[in-house]
Amino acid sequence: MCATVGLKVGMAWFVATLTAGMLRSLAERRASRREQNDWGTIFPAVATLSTVAWAAAPLLAWFSGRSFGQEMAVALLASGYVLVFAQLRNSPRQAVLISSPYGGAAVIIASSLWGTPEFWAFLAMGPLMLGGLFVLVLMTMLREERIIAFQEHQTHLIAELEAARDKADAANTAKSSFLGVISHELRTPMNGVLGAAQLLSASRLDAQQREMLSIIRNSGDSLLSLLNDILDLTKIEAGKMSFEVVDIDLDALHRRLLSPFEAQARAKGLVITPVFSGEVPAIVRGDPLRVSQILSNLLSNAVKFTDKGEIRYGVFGRRIADNRVAFEFSVEDSGAGIAPDDLQRLFQPFTQIDNSSTRKYGGTGLGLTISRRLANIMQGDIHVVSEVGVGSTFTFMVEAEVVAWDDQVVEETEASAQGEVEGLKVLVVEDHPVNRMILEAWMGSNGHQATTAEHGGMAVEQALTQAFDLIVMDVNMPVMDGLEATRQIRQGSSLNADTPIIVLSASARVEDHQAGFDAGADAYLNKPIDFRQLATYMNRSCEGRAALRGLSATTELAHFAA
Repeated sequence: MCATVGLKVGMAWFVATLTAGMLRSLAERRASRREQNDWGTIFPAVATLSTVAWAAAPLLAWFSGRSFGQEMAVALLASGYVLVFAQLRNSPRQAVLISSPYGGAAVIIASSLWGTPEFWAFLAMGPLMLGGLFVLVLMTMLREERIIAFQEHQTHLIAELEAARDKADAANTAKSSFLGVISHELRTPMNGVLGAAQLLSASRLDAQQREMLSIIRNSGDSLLSLLNDILDLTKIEAGKMSFEVVDIDLDALHRRLLSPFEAQARAKGLVITPVFSGEVPAIVRGDPLRVSQILSNLLSNAVKFTDKGEIRYGVFGRRIADNRVAFEFSVEDSGAGIAPDDLQRLFQPFTQIDNSSTRKYGGTGLGLTISRRLANIMQGDIHVVSEVGVGSTFTFMVEAEVVAWDDQVVEETEASAQGEVEGLKVLVVEDHPVNRMILEAWMGSNGHQATTAEHGGMAVEQALTQAFDLIVMDVNMPVMDGLEATRQIRQGSSLNADTPIIVLSASARVEDHQAGFDAGADAYLNKPIDFRQLATYMNRSCEGRAALRGLSATTELAHFAA
């Protein structure tokens, strides 16, 4: 504009357009706040008035008398129409109204050409301009229709994906519910099988009978381990794996961890060599159950897959702060090793290196999968280095908060050192007749007097009239479950309000254990029942509820290591 009409006129026009734009923005903001309902009529009116300033440019150029002034005017008219229709491509009617100042400018220019040959040439540009605007609007509308169709298609796909997600969530919920039910249904008969096997082992048996009994117990333990692995994997996938944060005495943890595997290694002619290096603190905070579960799996695999040589269990600590340590737990074996191609499949669920029908070693392939996922949840990881024919080294890396760096004597709550306690009066509450019979028989063989109840309602009634030294309470029962019965026994000042209660359940979930303690129980035993642990609890129950709770807390932490 300055090149065509001069600097002063051009700058004056520029200032006028800026002012018009500012006034338009101010008017639109005020109108949008005050008159929401009339916005559809106010906006075109305000926009049309501001367009008047822009439409003055073609007139200034046309009547400037400068070279290319008229050509500039025609170009400004065309560009003005295109800009308005491009900005308002979704509202052609508003575009016609808002561009009307350009139409007024065109009429003024045409009037100035009346009676000259250029008049008809100027009018001839009108159809070309209208045709171009029509194509612009038409293409915009087609493009908008395609966008709308694409958005509708996306909405349909999103709806299908949401439906598929809901079905998957429902299937996952059903799977979790099924596993919870099947856990109880499998553990309950397994309690009868393994309980009967434990009672039978105390009787006089010949060598062949003891061998058969050992097969029964080992097979039952394998089934129980498989069930625990499947439940753990399900909880991890559902994001419901719970972790405890407690003080861990590392020396005691290592002793409990290595003890059973040293016995297994000796049976195969192997040696487990522990190696400690770096700055290893005495006490840290973490979840001993999950740490023991990971390390137990690595040690178990090392013993399983090593036929000769030794297994090195290494613990390296690196101080990264005054109250922080980085651990590297390593398990190095001298087994067959793993081929590089098989390492990629090593941590996949239900996958073993040897999947043939003649494979030498059993197992489901879940142990390493669960271990790595547990390590990842604890912000750690598991790495493996292996060479065929030489052996493998699995390294579990994790950080922990340090409670104490220096060695110190940490008191552990152990089972009572006194001999077996006899003559306890015990209320056994169990709905399954086989389990009830096994518990009653075991109690009698150990010199205790057992009174039985088939459900929680009967237990509450008997607790109101008889004083017991101990109550052993199943959780899942008809009529009244064990948790509700425990709560009712604890209420008021009944004869057994302060009687120690041991809860039995087929569920191994930490949250279920906590529910039992919240109801008023003092100890928790998983099915199948470990009668040695039950005997330990019964011995400690003579010292009162507090002593039994303390022993139970220690046993919970040592669960996986034991």
